[in-house]
This record gives sequence, C-alpha cells and structure tokens, in this order.
Amino acid sequence: MVIFDAREPGTSAATWRGDARWATLPAPRPLDPATAPAVAEPDAPGAFDLVSGPGPVVVLAAHPDDETLGAGSLIAQLVRHGRAVTVVVVTDGAASHPQSTSTPADALRQLRLDEARAALDELGDGVELVTLGVADGGLREARDEVRRQLVDLLAARLPVLVLAPWRRDGHRDHRVLGEVAAELVAGDGSALPHARLLEYPIWMWHWGGPGHPDVPWDALVRVEGDEEAGLAKQRALARYSSQVLPLSDRAGDEAVLRPDFVEHFVGGAEVFVEAPAPAPAPGPAPAPAPSFDATHARRDDPWGVTTRWYERRKRALVLASLPDERLGRVLEIGCSIGVVTEQLAPRADSVLAVDVSSVAVERARERLAGHPHVRVEVADVSAGLPDDELDLVVLGEVGYYLSPDALGRLLADVDRVLAPGGSIAACHWRHGADDFEQGGDEVHEALAAWARAAGLTRVVAHVEEDFLLDVWSRDPRSVAARTGLR
Repeated sequence: MVIFDAREPGTSAATWRGDARWATLPAPRPLDPATAPAVAEPDAPGAFDLVSGPGPVVVLAAHPDDETLGAGSLIAQLVRHGRAVTVVVVTDGAASHPQSTSTPADALRQLRLDEARAALDELGDGVELVTLGVADGGLREARDEVRRQLVDLLAARLPVLVLAPWRRDGHRDHRVLGEVAAELVAGDGSALPHARLLEYPIWMWHWGGPGHPDVPWDALVRVEGDEEAGLAKQRALARYSSQVLPLSDRAGDEAVLRPDFVEHFVGGAEVFVEAPAPAPAPGPAPAPAPSFDATHARRDDPWGVTTRWYERRKRALVLASLPDERLGRVLEIGCSIGVVTEQLAPRADSVLAVDVSSVAVERARERLAGHPHVRVEVADVSAGLPDDELDLVVLGEVGYYLSPDALGRLLADVDRVLAPGGSIAACHWRHGADDFEQGGDEVHEALAAWARAAGLTRVVAHVEEDFLLDVWSRDPRSVAARTGLR
C-alpha cells in the first residue's frame, strides 16, 4: 500500500535541482502548423512556439490545485499571449481532510471550488473553469463517464495543446486522468489526433529522486517562465488556503501541503513529460504497475511491518489461522522484504516467495539466507504460476493491486496448482489507497465466489474494521478434526 501524503517528508527541491541533468532539460518541441489545421494555415512557415502559438489550450486536473501546482506558470504565460485556456477540474477535492471535525464534506467541496476559481483568476483574466464533480478518489470508477464528457468538451474547443497529470505519477486519480488524456490525444482513433499532450508530474518530485529508475529523464522537458508568471503562480497557490494552511487548530485540519513540498512548484519554469504517441491496444490503456521498487528504495521497511503493532498483530493472526502446523509446499505472493516468509519457513517443507520488486527481493534473500529450502524470486504472478503442486498459497495485501480480471486469472491459476487438501490464505486492508485497482472487500468477495465454485471451504473468516482475513481449503475439516480432537 502506497499512501501519498505531502505532509510526510520527501525528496527536496534542492536535491532535484542539484542534478547536472536539471540544467540541460530541453524545451518541448515547437508546434508544427501542419499538425494543427484547425487553428493555423497549413502553409504557414516554420513552427509555432508552445506558449505564443495559436489555438486554445485545455488543462486537465484530477483535483483542485493540481493545475496550479503542475502548470500554473505556463497557464499564466498562455493567457498573457492571448490564448484561450480552459481548466477542467475532474474531482471535487473533498477528501483532502478526511478526519476534519470542523468542516463538513459539503462545505469543503464548495470551499475547494471557490479556491479553484480564485486561483485561476490570479493566473489571468478569462480562464474558463469546468468542474465535473467526480468524488475525490473515485476517478477510476467514473472513468468511462469522465472520458465521455471530455470527448464532448474537447471536441467543442478543438485544443491544440492539452496538459494533463503524468500517467506514472503514482496517485490513482492522476494515473486514470492521464491515461484518458493520452487515449483522447495520442491514441488510435483519438478525438484529437492533431493536438499535443504534455503531462505534468506532481508526486514524482516527492517520492522520486534524480537517481530513481522510474524518473523519465529522457522525456522530461522544461517550459521556461519569467518573474511575472512565477509570481502569478505563487499568488494562485496561496488561494488554496485549505491546502497550504490549516483549516483550523483541531486535529485532522492540518495543512495538506508542506512548505518543502510546495517548494518544488515555486518559480516560473515548469517541467513536463513530453508525451509519446504510441498506438495503444484497442480499449482503455492498461494501468501501469505500481512502482514497488521506488517504495522499497525509499525505506528499508516501507510499511513498518517489523515495527508497527498493527502489522505484527495482523501477521500473528495470519500465521495462527493456517489450519495445518506443517505447511508442505508454500507459495507466498507479494513477499516484500520477507518478514512473513521468515515465519513460514520453519513450518514448511519448501517455500517459494515472490515479489515484483527486485529491491524487496534482495532484502528478503538476505533475511532468508539461513533457510536453504526457501527461494525468493522476482516474479509477476499475473503472468502465470509455476507448475509445481502447492499445499498453501499466501496472498497478503496483494489482490487489490490487480484488476478484477487479472485477479480472476490468478485465482484460476491457483485452482490449477493447489493440491488436494491445499489451502489459500488471504489478508487485505479495507480502507483503500491511491494505487489500488480495487478494494480489499472486493478482493475477498471475488475470492469467496471463486472458492465456492472451485469446491473450497472457508475454514477461517476474520473480520475487523481495518482488514479481512480468510482461509479457504480443499480440506473442509476444522483444526480440531485435522488434529484428532474430534
């Protein structure tokens, strides 16, 4: 689970700007008049500058303030050069303070809308604001409707330039909106085959760093700004007082954006990802895998599994729920740094522990070095499971990173390799996170439907407010029956 919180420290702006590549980032490609026949004469000479060139611009924002953080300086310059700018804020931003006791959600929703209007007025006169009102955090569920609305909106404006959140930024709402933008602007049969797309990172500056493998240095471009644009952006950010200042002095009302986070977005110059234009497969673009290497590279124990009482207690419950003392042949999916693996090892004949993160796997191998019957491998189980017959499959905090279709394929594969008498144990957080494809409850509902169809019996069902723990087995007997007590 990755939670994006600008109240937590991240990589400093000074660290980013101290990298030698920062000073040599290129400008975006100029606008070619031949690719924008709706706004320029096809035989116009040369090329148009991105800022002063012709045609309207549409800026897509997942939340109120994304547009200002990621592209406020460019918006100010575009308006100054007489460009028509429309900002589309897709969600209502009402989840920014989920624990607030001073400001009801409806009031926060209106406050953030008012802040967006005030911020855009600081960036320049006449910026059009369109709000779609999707629930904050619910963009994935509303994807098809958002796409439909954007098709109509963009077709009515025929923009030559679209700015959108970077698809690999990590935050789920940013990812979905970035994917939709890429489908509409750069995909086969796109609504805007002649438009240009630039994507603005926001969270990358926080979780990434100059040496991070997921930073697309080859695709980064810089749009230079001036003092006037930088000051306009600074004033616009200040208008988002609910984000940069506390809502009140009560707990849960703390400022969302730390000053050192905001520092990434101060100044006239802004950095974008120059969007490629690949031909995607038909239908919605697949979601990129969460950057688990990035997560493990930032912290040795990113989820506090060795230190938090919540994690230690949950792990004890999972291990105590396994119906057999001797576990036979075990597959652990999503082993992370190998803490659960280490406790499975003494009870198992063999363990194969897998994770998609090579960084996590190396740490798990170090932890399990004294257990020769344990193998830890980098593997993506959505590509298929080994052919070995298994007595136990452990699926801990993994299922919600898979789409419903991918989870269904995985469970079908488990059915193929699970031995007679074999069991599957699953445990998942119930409160969601930005990089989940589905919720923990949805995962366990899918697991239950699959297990019943496959003839498994639920031998353990543990429900808490924070997590679900289920064990399903081909052996329907209770632990007492298995051990001869009855």
